[in-house]
Amino acid sequence: MLVGAAATVVEETRKFPQTLLMYPMTLVSQAAHIFMRFQQNVADLVIKGDETLDALFPPKDEQPEWATFDEDLDEVPPVTQLADERERRTEGRFALYSADPPEPAETNSDNSGETAATEPPDIAVELDYDDLTLAQLRARLQSLSVANLDALLSYEEATKARAPFQTLLANRITRASAK
Repeated sequence: MLVGAAATVVEETRKFPQTLLMYPMTLVSQAAHIFMRFQQNVADLVIKGDETLDALFPPKDEQPEWATFDEDLDEVPPVTQLADERERRTEGRFALYSADPPEPAETNSDNSGETAATEPPDIAVELDYDDLTLAQLRARLQSLSVANLDALLSYEEATKARAPFQTLLANRITRASAK
């Protein structure tokens, strides 16, 4: 038994420098554990207090006067307001991802004073170009020939003349022509 106790003392003496270095970290860890346990106990007390107060004084189902919900509104927004909102959604950076209905450009034919709408090329009809967003057009560009790209660019310039679409088509024509 004395030999066992002596061996244990020798082992603990050898571990002492390492234990001494770990001791501050152990103290910090234990202090953090105690603090977190204290916070949990306080949270439990707060929850019990809230439940007790709710049982003694039930909450009223009143709606604050500043809170409004869609169900509370009886009036329907006027059509002009909806049109204004639709126009705002197609302005700025979101205009790149929305497609407006085509507005055909009018041109004089044979100097007779008659006007005619620009006819979409076959590729525009095939792709349903007027309803494509910029991202959708970008996805389809790889499969188009330079002639088709030229036709789409001419059609875009003659109708909507949207700068992002024109730039995209012109850049693709340049890259396809360089190959």
